Amino acid sequence: YRVRYALPKAKPKVTLIMLTRNGLPLLQKCVKSILMKTNYPAYEILIVDNASDDLATLQYLKSLSSESNVRIIRDERPFNFSALNNSAVKNARGEVIGFINNDVEVISEDWLSEMVSHAVRPEVGAVGARLWYPNDTLQHGGVILGLGGVASHAHRHLPRHQRGYFGRASLIQSFSAVTAACLLVRKEVYEEVGGFDEQLAVAFNDVDFCLRVHEAGYPNVWTPYAELYHHESATRGYDDTSEKWAIFKKEAQYMKKRWRNLLLNDPAYSPNLTLDYEDFSLAWPPRIELF
Repeated sequence: YRVRYALPKAKPKVTLIMLTRNGLPLLQKCVKSILMKTNYPAYEILIVDNASDDLATLQYLKSLSSESNVRIIRDERPFNFSALNNSAVKNARGEVIGFINNDVEVISEDWLSEMVSHAVRPEVGAVGARLWYPNDTLQHGGVILGLGGVASHAHRHLPRHQRGYFGRASLIQSFSAVTAACLLVRKEVYEEVGGFDEQLAVAFNDVDFCLRVHEAGYPNVWTPYAELYHHESATRGYDDTSEKWAIFKKEAQYMKKRWRNLLLNDPAYSPNLTLDYEDFSLAWPPRIELF
């Protein structure tokens, strides 16, 4: 069964904030898919150009000025996901803020309508989408705390035709966190928790944000009915250099210090299940003691 929440008669405006630097083919595909496949009427795309220097990319960004619902701002500071997004929110005109990667591609036309229908519920915090790898295996089905050390994606690499553990890859539900590769939140909630923590420049900034949203009393919701493809880390690259790995480790330690108890006890995940794999298999040895 699926519960559908009605949208308000006066559709709230959504600002979709997208960070980008060069990477023209993916950026074009992303923007085109949003403009061509989004049936929600009240949105704008706010592209933050983080010092692109590729001529073709710059020309494309200039061409987007003809689109009435696309704006470009340039921010040349060193890459810091949290700082760039926090700054962009100040330029947002929407009542609802969307954070969306420049390497996603819309699948379902009602993706934004579905996410907004949850984001405007006064009791809800952040809202996440179901993201697929291009090979149609699951990339994001919600975030499990403690998985792999700090946090990782539920049901990652699950084939599209499978429903997951007790159907959880196919059901609207609360998770402790969702990914900011595609995340919606009311601007008032974003401001209430203080936005993203700029100490987390690259990793886990979305998890930390969601945990503070949850701490403020708003459950975070993941819906499988908003579907997009995600070419994960295609533009920034993976953490495969010594410098990137050092940043990742530093930010992982920051998260463990701040959220240690939650990382060991995710309320949206059974303590009988493993923190070593994303497949909801049983923990062995057990993580809890019966007596």
